[in-house]
This record gives sequence, structure tokens and C-alpha cells, in this order.
Amino acid sequence: MSHGVVIIGTGQGGFQLASSLRQEGYRLPITMIGDEEALPYQRPPLSKSYLKDGRAELVQLRPASFFERSEIELIAPERVIGINRSSQTVETSTGRTVPYQDLILATGARNFVPPIPALDAGNVYSLKTTGDADRLRDALTVPRKVIVIGGGFIGLEFAAVAVAAGHHVTVVEAASRLMARAVSEAMSETFRRYHEQIGTELILGASVVEVETGHNGLACGVRLSDSRSIKGDMILLAAGVRPNTELAETAGLQVNNGIVVDRALMTADASISALGDCAAFPCPTSGTLIRLESVQAATDHARTIAMRITGKSMAYNALPWFWSDQGSLKLQIAGLGQSADDDVSVERPGGRQLVFRFKMGKLVCLETINAAGEHMAARQLLRHPNGVSLDALAARDFDIVGLAKALKETA
Repeated sequence: MSHGVVIIGTGQGGFQLASSLRQEGYRLPITMIGDEEALPYQRPPLSKSYLKDGRAELVQLRPASFFERSEIELIAPERVIGINRSSQTVETSTGRTVPYQDLILATGARNFVPPIPALDAGNVYSLKTTGDADRLRDALTVPRKVIVIGGGFIGLEFAAVAVAAGHHVTVVEAASRLMARAVSEAMSETFRRYHEQIGTELILGASVVEVETGHNGLACGVRLSDSRSIKGDMILLAAGVRPNTELAETAGLQVNNGIVVDRALMTADASISALGDCAAFPCPTSGTLIRLESVQAATDHARTIAMRITGKSMAYNALPWFWSDQGSLKLQIAGLGQSADDDVSVERPGGRQLVFRFKMGKLVCLETINAAGEHMAARQLLRHPNGVSLDALAARDFDIVGLAKALKETA
């Protein structure tokens, strides 16, 4: 009897793989192993809607009956501690040995914990799991003065929710602007203005070097790299993530800011693949190794692997896209803008903002606020075989929806 597929990780990418395999007609055993007790669930709402209402049923991807009906075995909570590539088995923390024909590492990423003294104080929180969100929600039942370490998506999404609930929030970001790794300077500035308008205090260009504690051992503030002290009665650590690559590295697989895979998401061991936040894969356009912290990338990876395992071999070439809901602003990003050498910011009626990002005159990314139509048009145009030039967009006064329709009509 074949041992089928073993998926290490019960996040959205691992779930999508199991589901896609069954949709593609895969009939061999599927086993998912994860270290959280909960059924697979969506993580993006944890810093937004779930933080407010705690309704687990709304973030759960499928009920228990789905896994039973689909004959997908869930082993959780259980931690995989080793991979034996020669025997094609994994070993768990309870001594269980699980054999595999195909092993998929969907181990995700963990919150980065910088070397800051006293970060282990009882009122320092993180936000990665439903349990984390539940603890945060409980702490916010009384008025708080919250310090957020990190001005990325998670920290700012949390800040918007907390400020709306009446809490005082100070966001400390070491970089000179918000979301610096992810968005353009123009978009960073828009969100800076917005967060200050809703009442968030922002401290940019300074890092936290120490958590200050009181006689009770709890955090009462932070000391910054510029010698300032900020007072607060709780802290959220939102300083980014690091990929969970230890299992792969111990098993002798190549790791380079993620588990290295090819265009089919396969490691150098043909029986082992990786997906999602933990995978470093060739960029479909440049070929350079990249790693994306994105639910959409994880689910696209999963579909690609499912197709390959079921004999419909294909390479991963999906267009990356991202989103972040911060109060009344919905940020959507199509494409990758990190290599851009020119940006054009355009404002439209109704509070919509577009930032077109170009490299050598070709559109590589569009960032939008509250502009779903333009976002979808960008996703269409960025897949165009000849690309889209700055000149073509400028000739239409950057009407990307109109350009997408015109190109579709002439195709």
C-alpha cells in the first residue's frame, strides 16, 4: 500500500494542498500534522475581525466533517521533530513514525523575537495564532496604553482596531517609514497621515532597545535607541517573521532565507516539496530566489503541487498579490515592486489612490487604496505577455481599467 502524502503544517497552504489533491482525484492517504489544536483556519483576520469578535467559526476553513468526508487525517496538536529521507518517514514529538510517498513542508513562519531585554514580561504579546488573538482581546477589555513594536501590516492592522476601540496606541518603527519593505514611499506617507489622523502615535526611525518593567515584573514602557522612554501598560511585538526551516535544514535540504525549491516547488529531494512562507522559490519573472509572506502565494503553491502530484505537471507562475485592511483603508498590491526604479502616484475621486511602480519603463506593480477595479485590471495587465509600458498608461492618463478593456478587446 502506498503511504500517500504527508503535509507538515495545518495552515491555509497545507489545507489548500489537501483539498486540491482530493479535487484533482488523488485517492491515496493524506495526512496533515500540525502543532495547533484547532482545525485549519485563516490567519489574516486575526489582526482584524477576529480580534474584535473572536468568532472562531468565521475563520475556520472547514468543519471537522469535511476532513472526515474527504478522508484527510489530521494529527494535531503534534509536532514533527525529524525527517528520515532514506526511509521516507517523519517522527513526531510523541514518538509516532509516519511514512510518506510525498512530503510537503508547509511549516510557515514564526514571529521574529529581537534581542530586546525583558521581552518575556507577562504583558508583552504576539499575534500569530487564535490563542494569541484571544489573549490580546482579553487584555483589551479595559482602556489600555499600547506600544506596538513594528510598523508593518500586522502592527498597523492591530493599531487601527485598537484605536477604534478607544485605546491609546503608539507604534514604534525602526525604519524611516511605515511598511518600508512592502510598499512605495508614497503609500507609506498616505498611511502615515491616516494613522495619525485616527489618533495613532507614530515613532519612526527609532528602535526599541529595552522593555522597562515595574516592581511586579510587568512591562511599563520601552526605551528607544534615541534614549527616549515611552510609557505603556501592554506591548505588542510585531517585528516581522522568520521562516520555519529547521526541519529541512536538519534533513540536509538546502536553505536560503527559506527552503529552496524549483519552479515546481520541489526540493533537491524529489519526494519533498515546500510551500508558503517557508519556501524560497524562483521568481516567475526574474528567476531570482524570493520568499513571499502571503496567503495567496501559499494557496497558489498548494494548487501547483497538487497538480504535479496528480500527474498534471506545471510550474508555479502565478502573479503575487497582497492586501491589508487598516481601518477605512483597503490596501491591495498586484505584482512585486521591490525592484522598481520609478513610481507614479495618482489620486482618484472617492478617496482612491494608485501608485504605479515601473522598472525600466515597464509596469511591475500597482498599489491601490480602496480601488478594487484598478487592482483587478492590474492583475490582468501584469500577466500580459508583452507587459505594459509607462508610456501606454500615461497616454491614457493612467486609466488602467480602460487600458485593460482595450487590450482585451484587441486580443
